[in-house]
Amino acid sequence: MLNWFGQRYRHCDGIDRRGFLRIGALAAGGLSLPGLLRAEAQAGQKATGKSIINIILSGGPSHMDMFDLKPNAPKEFRGEFRPINTSIPGFDICEHMPMLAGMGDRITAIRSITGMNNEHSNAQSDTGWPLKSLESLGGRPSIGSVMSKVFGPAQTTATSSAPTFVDLSGGTRPGFLGQVFAGYRPDGTGKANLTLNRDVSRGRLGDRRELLSGFDTLRRDIDGSGMMTALDSFTERAVSLITSGDVARALDTTNEDPRRLQRYGMPQDRDASNFILSRRLIEAGARCVSFTIGGWDTHQNNFKSLSTKLPNVDRAMSALIEDLDVRGRLDDTIIMMSGEFGRTPRVNGTAGRDHWNRAASFFLAGGGLKHGQYIGATNRLGEVAQDRPVHIQQVFATVYQQLGIDPNAITLIDQNGRPQYLVDNRQVIGELI
Repeated sequence: MLNWFGQRYRHCDGIDRRGFLRIGALAAGGLSLPGLLRAEAQAGQKATGKSIINIILSGGPSHMDMFDLKPNAPKEFRGEFRPINTSIPGFDICEHMPMLAGMGDRITAIRSITGMNNEHSNAQSDTGWPLKSLESLGGRPSIGSVMSKVFGPAQTTATSSAPTFVDLSGGTRPGFLGQVFAGYRPDGTGKANLTLNRDVSRGRLGDRRELLSGFDTLRRDIDGSGMMTALDSFTERAVSLITSGDVARALDTTNEDPRRLQRYGMPQDRDASNFILSRRLIEAGARCVSFTIGGWDTHQNNFKSLSTKLPNVDRAMSALIEDLDVRGRLDDTIIMMSGEFGRTPRVNGTAGRDHWNRAASFFLAGGGLKHGQYIGATNRLGEVAQDRPVHIQQVFATVYQQLGIDPNAITLIDQNGRPQYLVDNRQVIGELI
């Protein structure tokens, strides 16, 4: 929607700001799209061209019922599920994920994650840090916000239109980087801002002079807040995003082959749409897409719940990997999937598993990493990481390095003017690189 800002309000100069030149606010914390695009472009790094799809299993998935099953443990620990072989010898996963088992050569399961806090938050899966880290300054920035800050737009020209970071979850945070680096959230307002106001024609938009003519009496720097300074190349890019329709089309799956939608699990599985939307947004030029799948806080009926959720994830994830592979995008797209923590090795009295932050799993695919392996394992009862412990921040350090962001060299300046490393534990996982 090419809108002239939102609700009516007047400042002391008497100018009606029925939202002065809102070419797509795009739900980025109230910032104009031109301002967001301009800030994205202020980057000194050159991207490797790799993108990320970050899938957050909200609530904390059971590590022992997905990738680190213990068939020889006592029943009260091993639970109800059996492991099945993947296509890689020795690499077993849950029986409810047979499709992923068939593509073991293209996936990695890290089964010995440490460094997790007991907290219901997306923060650890999105930043590698606990929620309260630098909380007084806004917190740690999500990986998508870091990419927006360091790399800028997904393409190399100032006229590229796709937002760098798209947040389908609504739960990521830009942290101390500020709202200008927040992800675009395609909620109702965001979607509306991808279409032209019916009162503004494409022809008018194509004529910059005509667009400027309505502001002859206004100073180009009238917006003292800095949200938007002028109709510059980044405003033109914002107009390009709206008029090209690339992102709007990516969010509209009605032109997908119905057979492909069924392959993902649509329409029965409501979470499946985010898998296919992520693929479409990456193809449209987004560099990072994040989304959540809820329902993993299984204090009760853990096995009944997972017997539905795991097949859905299996179907949609395997379809995503296949789609990216067929389209030649798998090597350039890192797929991450993790949760808030693991769950108690011992099954409780209501057939559930409670919070357990001493061990967890992390799933990876694509992105040119070395796959076809599992890394580490917990002890006999699934209590603690025993073989090859891997700190959660090492995963992020490895992903950053694969993106071309050196975790040992890059720092970001917080709101107190202090440099902050992306993660403290910057040792990359050698098996993946």
